[in-house]
Amino acid sequence: MIQNKLIRSIEESIQNNWELTAFTNYQKDSLTFKEVAEKIQWIHLLYKEMGLKKGDKIALIGRNLNNWAVTYLATLTYGATIVPILPDFNSGDIHHIINHSEASLLFVTENIFNKIDDSKIKNIRGIISLNDYTLLCKKCEKLSEALHKINKKFDPLRVNKSKLNYANPKESDIAVLSYTSGTSGFSKGVMLSYRSLHSNIQFAFDHIDLHPQDKVVSFLPLAHVFGCMFEFLTEFCCGCHVVFLSRVPTPQLITKAFQEVKPRLICLVPLIMEKIYKKKILPALESRRVKLMLKVPLLEKKVYKKIKTSLIETFGGEFIEVIIGGAALSKEVEDFLAKIDFPFSIGYGMTECGPLISYSPNAQYRQHSCGQIIDRMQVRINSKDPLNIVGEIQVKGDNVMTGYYKNKEATKEAITKDAWLKTGDLGVLDKDNVLYIKGRSKNMLLGPSGQNIYPEEIESRLNNMPFIQESIITDDKDHKLIALVYPDYEGCDAEGLNKMEIEEAFESSRKALNKTLPAYMNVSRIILFPQEFEKTPKRNIKRFLYTEVYH
Repeated sequence: MIQNKLIRSIEESIQNNWELTAFTNYQKDSLTFKEVAEKIQWIHLLYKEMGLKKGDKIALIGRNLNNWAVTYLATLTYGATIVPILPDFNSGDIHHIINHSEASLLFVTENIFNKIDDSKIKNIRGIISLNDYTLLCKKCEKLSEALHKINKKFDPLRVNKSKLNYANPKESDIAVLSYTSGTSGFSKGVMLSYRSLHSNIQFAFDHIDLHPQDKVVSFLPLAHVFGCMFEFLTEFCCGCHVVFLSRVPTPQLITKAFQEVKPRLICLVPLIMEKIYKKKILPALESRRVKLMLKVPLLEKKVYKKIKTSLIETFGGEFIEVIIGGAALSKEVEDFLAKIDFPFSIGYGMTECGPLISYSPNAQYRQHSCGQIIDRMQVRINSKDPLNIVGEIQVKGDNVMTGYYKNKEATKEAITKDAWLKTGDLGVLDKDNVLYIKGRSKNMLLGPSGQNIYPEEIESRLNNMPFIQESIITDDKDHKLIALVYPDYEGCDAEGLNKMEIEEAFESSRKALNKTLPAYMNVSRIILFPQEFEKTPKRNIKRFLYTEVYH
């Protein structure tokens, strides 16, 4: 019997849900668990013909789709290491990651293949289309021969659910090599073990109420651990039906898919929830009629109930919870969601933990927290008084990475001598093991008298002011705080504002903001940006591109 818990979960889900639907490309083709098993077997034969061994690296690039998920599962169950690459990376980053990871094969969608110059990827043995598993670029004759050979002899009818014959790697073996761009510089290869992936899945089994054929819409990037773990891998192991949005996930497309699919569980990054609040809810709350109704207690309840009902319908109406993660949610938005009793929760994690560190289901969730420390994980706060004094969050447990691939120096820097992972985030931990994030240590600024200033706190308030789309708080060479702002030009145009009026509006906002802040956190000036700030695929602003300029 297979001892590897993750592989066993994958195998048992296939066997128990054989005739049920596993994956669907939104509004297109579907695969049953049986058909997934057949495709996995085909890929295993290909790997074998190519002479691939346990631990060999397989690179995978593409938007969310059936064959991406199949290739991921096939690689894990073969005992090889999957290297998921975000499709938003530029050509240079893609070439670097393929070379650095020493990938043997590359699976890629044909539109992204255009970004790749095969002469710049050294050790790759070939490139295979994720669209239909045909050869895209012949780096060696062996791959062409292997594809020809297995296509001739492979018979899907011979795939038997009782004889799947999957690999049995050690729990400590590397399952995933995850490269993330992050917000603080060039990406590193995070080595995640089978133990880490299974520990995350087991937590979901134990705490999230999912059942076979529950539906989930997968639109977060699968190459990022948040989307991969909680919009695909966990659901597959539960026997759910995953619907992949294979196109660029615009808010309109996501909403349309939610209303058609009616997912059981929804995972969001804060940006999406904040946009819905700003574009859909806030205008309704600011109408004169609603403002008057909110002053009358009975009518206030009716208004909030109607908004809650409308918001639930926006997300399909049948979900148990919206889990928000990946970055900090605006305090104003969180407070409003809590006020209308919307079923949401905020979790905390990082790629290096595959990803979970803390989470509480909606019924146990405490406002402004990131939930309780999860099973098989420990957290300590590096401060004299972890309950009251902010310190760096450090973690230990089954979810934590093995280290950074071929980067002993970065691994040594990230992990303390007594084996705790330094997250780079700041927080406090209450007596019930509930975590409260206060900012990122790398972003923290010092006030004039040595006060700790967390830019996110100021940005959260500033972003909810009129005509402000997004902002970055940093300090200049005189240690004065400045706000870099990308305006909501659409809103400005709708109001017919000219350049001078926009600047006057922002100056008024700056003064209003400063009245709500301690003097040492006052913003001295606002600098307007004509374009949206560059972001990581997880939609975090690449702060380092902007903050250093003003020092």
